[in-house]
Amino acid sequence: MADKTFDVIIIGAGPGGYVTAIRGAQLGLKVAVIEREHLGGICLNWGCIPTKALLRSAEVYHYMQHAGDFGLKANGASFDIGAVVKRSRAVSKQLNGGVGHLLKKNKVTVIDGEAKLNGPGKVTVTGKDGKSLGEFQAKNVIIATGARPRTVPGLEPDGKLIWTYFEAMVPETMPKSLLVVGSGAIGIEFASFFRTMGAEVTVVEVLPQILPVEDEEIAKHVRKRLEKQGIKILTEAKVTGAKKGKDNVTCTIEDAKGKTQEITVDRVISAIGVQGNIENIGLETTKVKTDRGCIVADGYGRTDEPDIYAIGDVAGPPMLAHKAEHEGVVCIEKIAGLDPHPLEKTKIPGCTYCHPQVASVGLTEKAAKEAGHEIKVGRFPFIGNGKAIALGESEGLIKTIFDAKTGQLLGAHMVGAEVTELIQGYVVAMGLETTEEELMHTVFPHPTLSEMMHESVLDAYGRAIHF
Repeated sequence: MADKTFDVIIIGAGPGGYVTAIRGAQLGLKVAVIEREHLGGICLNWGCIPTKALLRSAEVYHYMQHAGDFGLKANGASFDIGAVVKRSRAVSKQLNGGVGHLLKKNKVTVIDGEAKLNGPGKVTVTGKDGKSLGEFQAKNVIIATGARPRTVPGLEPDGKLIWTYFEAMVPETMPKSLLVVGSGAIGIEFASFFRTMGAEVTVVEVLPQILPVEDEEIAKHVRKRLEKQGIKILTEAKVTGAKKGKDNVTCTIEDAKGKTQEITVDRVISAIGVQGNIENIGLETTKVKTDRGCIVADGYGRTDEPDIYAIGDVAGPPMLAHKAEHEGVVCIEKIAGLDPHPLEKTKIPGCTYCHPQVASVGLTEKAAKEAGHEIKVGRFPFIGNGKAIALGESEGLIKTIFDAKTGQLLGAHMVGAEVTELIQGYVVAMGLETTEEELMHTVFPHPTLSEMMHESVLDAYGRAIHF
């Protein structure tokens, strides 16, 4: 490669990296992005997108099994796990090619290889064949190396009996029983998928609440629904041992009181979180600081080393693709001399695509009280909404939290059908610093699920109409 000098070099082409590269090119910067594996990163290839394809298949299968509820007949519904996985991989492949097209269209230089910092502004690259591609230079370097599954001693994934999300997305056969360790978004989504497809599923969570980052009331609702589906949930419990058999695993589970039990399952999914990819990228040649496995960066992505930035999962929680994308845009616009608003983590929505779906933004009720707010809380159940009943999805809840003195929307939390598509309404409202009065005077279309968002706001002030 003849040209090795750029305005910006981005290490990693996941959602944060490739979006940042495109925005940089739009701003007239000469940009290169270095990727060692797949354009689109984990999210597109092994995370957000393929899991949604799997969950969509599970959702359709669920409706086929309950066709009679809608006056339909679908006798003998079954599935081919190989075909389900094949569809999921095809979706990822299509989008992977799309990212490549977008980078080429925007004249971003893509370098295939593994990058390593060699001091500020210098990046050495090793090609996929192991040969050196030389040293590249840029005034600004953005680290967007993402994250990988976290492991714990005694439960190390082996790709066969103990899975990470990589193996869980491409099962060759459907396990009859499964233990999911960890009840964050990843764990609960896989628990939901495999249970819908017929596996006996047990979830183990060390904390008192599943979906620990969600509002307690919402998490309780989700737990009740999952248990109703037949998922066994053990909270305040941990796996203390795993004994592998020929084609199964016997796990020892210890509860908060020290009582133990053994459970034998076909497969185990380790979903205890992720950790930033900070190793072997040359951070020791810079002043960049790390904390708990992630790079320390401010609201603009700036690290302790001038002109070296970090965005996305490697820059710490919340580890979400949309956070990485927005963070990258803020970062590159700052580099280009614009004046973007720094990232506000409290306004980043979170979504879990299990059945039922979960979505939230802002403070939980507990966090709002701990922050010293006097609050008003509104709730509206799906059973009071005509569209939800017509859809056959009458179980769910919309919850809103306001500052009682100012009317500021502090948080919104949802559980139920399609709430991952609804949450953006509250995200926009929070971004515009909308008050409860403005939300009350907003006209929501009928019949829609979104009407419940209006009713929840009204309920916070004692004005709910339909419940």
